[in-house]
Amino acid sequence: MTTKALATIAAVLVALATLSSCANTIRGLGQDTANAVNATQGAGHRVAKAAN
Repeated sequence: MTTKALATIAAVLVALATLSSCANTIRGLGQDTANAVNATQGAGHRVAKAAN
């Protein structure tokens, strides 16, 4: 293989690794946001029950 071909393959592998890392981060952020919403709603329900 030539140096140019190896450099191209390396660049593609780095790009794929970077994109997969971003996908995991975005998925985790979505899960964290959903958990925060659920916790806020749960706290709201508990406050409403306590007020009654």
